[in-house]
Amino acid sequence: MNLPTLRQLQYFLAVVELKHFGQAAERCFVSQSTLSSGIQELEAVLGGALFERNKRKVMITPLGYSMKPKAEQVVEQASDMVKISKGVLGTLVGQLRLGIIPTVGPFLLPKVLPEIRKRFTDLKLLLAERQSVSLLEQLNNGQIDCAIMALPYDLKGLEYALICEENFCIALPPGHPLAKSDEAMSSDQLPSDEIMLLEEGHCLRDHAIAACHWQSSHQRTTVQGTSLYTMIEMVAGGQGITLLPAMAAKSVLVEQSSIHLRPLSEPGPHRQIALVWRPTYSRKEDLQALVACMRECLA
Repeated sequence: MNLPTLRQLQYFLAVVELKHFGQAAERCFVSQSTLSSGIQELEAVLGGALFERNKRKVMITPLGYSMKPKAEQVVEQASDMVKISKGVLGTLVGQLRLGIIPTVGPFLLPKVLPEIRKRFTDLKLLLAERQSVSLLEQLNNGQIDCAIMALPYDLKGLEYALICEENFCIALPPGHPLAKSDEAMSSDQLPSDEIMLLEEGHCLRDHAIAACHWQSSHQRTTVQGTSLYTMIEMVAGGQGITLLPAMAAKSVLVEQSSIHLRPLSEPGPHRQIALVWRPTYSRKEDLQALVACMRECLA
């Protein structure tokens, strides 16, 4: 199967932008006949016309419009390959595939993304929200470049840098007898039949159990939620009590609700937020710069 060449795609994109074969040839430093031949060869490979041509103007066909974003992506990635090999790409330039766990993403990203985008204007951040097990699999398979995860967690030889540490607090429904105080309280004081935790598979569940020194097969939990947002709404609705990490406790959703918060008295930190990557990843300096930026935002 014949495939388009980079030069053909560059010719095609130049004509798309300039709407003129002569001007596109000048930009590409070739003769107009060479450019026209390249476009014709590309059309032959794709099996259809990319432009409607007459003496007055050049118009893009529907096929041309559909091929434009794909051609741009191929040319851009090829350009990035050359820049990386020459060591001139710079810090956090180009595409970075970042995974993040769902109990961190909604609460961390709004705090750090505006500054990241302001500081690293040429960074194209592709986000994927997954649970920890899935993120580790994608990291090891090369499907993502790095991931924001919560520790402690078995990283199986992956490298990491800490972004922040945080403690848990106890989230109580409005009017609950334990909501009459703001003082720290022990998990032993929690009514066993009112405790709600996330379902199996969420590392936040394991961290909460560890912070409270419960058994891993904690049977007192009456409700298992599918997301932290669901748990917050259930507490606000008087359905039970849960543990929230500090980042979530400071979120707009909690602040706008009538949930009452009390610190968990068990010694912390109860979990650590870290950026994780493969030991063989080639842009480790970029990741350290990303971590430093996040730390500044959270400070």
